[in-house]
Amino acid sequence: MTDIHPEVAAVTDRVIMRSRETRRAYLDLIARERESGVHRPSLACGNLAHGFAAAGEDKAAIRAGRSMNIGIVTAYNDMLSAHQPYGRYPDQIKIFARERGATAQVAGGTPAMCDGVTQGQRGMELSLFSRDTIALSAAVGLSHGMFDGAALLGICDKIVPGLLIGALRFGHLPTILIPAGPMPSGLANKEKQRIRQLYAEGKVGRDELLESEAASYHGAGTCTFYGTANSNQMMMDVMGLHMPGASFINPGTKLRQAVTRAAIHRLTEIGADGNDYRPLGRCVDEKAIVNAVIGLLATGGSTNHAIHLPAIARAAGIVLDWEDFDRLSAVVPLIARVYPNGAGDVNHFHAAGGMSFVIASLLDAGLLHGDILTVAGASLRDHARDPKLDGEEIRYEDAPERSYDETMLRRPTEPFQPDGGMRLVKGNLGRATFKTSAVEEHRRTIEAPARVFSDQVEVLKAFKAGELERDVIVVVRFQGPRANGMPELHKLTPPLGVLQDRGHKVALVTDGRMSGASGKVPAAIHLSPEAIGGGPIGKIRDGDVVRLSGPEGRLEVLVDASEFAAREDASPPPPAAGTGRELFAFMRLGADGAEQGGSAMLAAAGL
Repeated sequence: MTDIHPEVAAVTDRVIMRSRETRRAYLDLIARERESGVHRPSLACGNLAHGFAAAGEDKAAIRAGRSMNIGIVTAYNDMLSAHQPYGRYPDQIKIFARERGATAQVAGGTPAMCDGVTQGQRGMELSLFSRDTIALSAAVGLSHGMFDGAALLGICDKIVPGLLIGALRFGHLPTILIPAGPMPSGLANKEKQRIRQLYAEGKVGRDELLESEAASYHGAGTCTFYGTANSNQMMMDVMGLHMPGASFINPGTKLRQAVTRAAIHRLTEIGADGNDYRPLGRCVDEKAIVNAVIGLLATGGSTNHAIHLPAIARAAGIVLDWEDFDRLSAVVPLIARVYPNGAGDVNHFHAAGGMSFVIASLLDAGLLHGDILTVAGASLRDHARDPKLDGEEIRYEDAPERSYDETMLRRPTEPFQPDGGMRLVKGNLGRATFKTSAVEEHRRTIEAPARVFSDQVEVLKAFKAGELERDVIVVVRFQGPRANGMPELHKLTPPLGVLQDRGHKVALVTDGRMSGASGKVPAAIHLSPEAIGGGPIGKIRDGDVVRLSGPEGRLEVLVDASEFAAREDASPPPPAAGTGRELFAFMRLGADGAEQGGSAMLAAAGL
């Protein structure tokens, strides 16, 4: 067994020490919930009768209470391509459960909004807080006390973090997350990016752009670029919360269904009444959280998880901060290049060796904790395997010794770059995240005059008017959780990319989010404290010189300190209304900082 890397061990110890009291309180909570919480044997007859009234052929078994009853929490809808395949899963899961003498019921549904549909639209201002809504929905479903385990059906951006946060408050239940897989590859991502930039320049029209987008997003399954949704799947793998090899099998295949069947069978084996009890709250410990950060860094995953992982950790009594990300980034090499960090998509990544290769090679290098409690193996090493169909049964194969495509996936001893490329940058403007792995090395330090905006639409107007044809750092403020729900500013990527391609030095500084597809333009994002609470970003003026340097870990405005401190804060835009945004005002008002997870729910709960 390879010794763990000393810096990985040091960061893990830092997380454990910082979390001593909160983690102890969490483990005490789930122990009490197991012993004296709401569960079927404690329900009154009227409660129980309501719970099995419509259970059909499972009614007698649920009533008797002698076998596991699995609660299904589903994020199904048929508008969102990644979640459309889940429509038939509950009926299938009930059959799979009966094969093992168990039962299953849909405990509840959660919303599943698509950032791809809402990008640049008003609905994007609901996006981050949909995570809290999903967590609350999962908690409502599981609160009935009818269930001995949980199957979580969700895959995309805020959905997996939300499901996990909600389920962790029922951490005494064994729980498995069940993905549905990515759509087959469509139009090459580089070509899609090229058409987007041509459209931004006015060189192609809407019809050409729509044709390109439709050829890229063309069927059921997750979008194939390596954004937040597919980063979710990677994290669930390195945390041991999926069945081995489950993440990137396409929907509608026999293997996809077989892996789902295996997950339900496995749930029936890890319940509290057996000899292999594996509650979710014990599986998600400090080492598993550190594994998620390492997997994110090693594969060049989504910057959105610099917000989601601290929130997930808090739900399990664990305190994670951006210094942990930064220290791990310095020692974790980048071993994958998946679009937008490379040419190929997640299907190509999977074919190159995928998650089994990633887990095996990082374990071999001492960069992952193998000694975690997973849902399906003696250790994480048992998850470094690929499922294959042998008739109707699954046969697991060990990870390949070498990548099948070294332009996309490599061993840690032969990486694409020596660090994970997600840096903490800080200075007199606060603390922010900079995904350097997506940016060419010579662009990772930018010093230029600022042009300040309070909305991404204003940036697009200035670009079209030719006002940004120079070296410029675009500052977009009032985009944090308390201001407008922290929308992704994905629409800025094409115009800023055009300016950069024209030879200008360009960067973005914002208290908002970019996408999981954070791309080639240098960007300091999630800047905290945000403008709405008096953060320094609110004092920047047009023409101020700003310096952003990933290698130095610095973000600062080059203005005399006394002059800068004396400036008045910029006035925020009026509160948002329309598209339901006003209904989320209580979440905006109560939200904490991005580094803590940007959550009103967790802040109010004192977690």
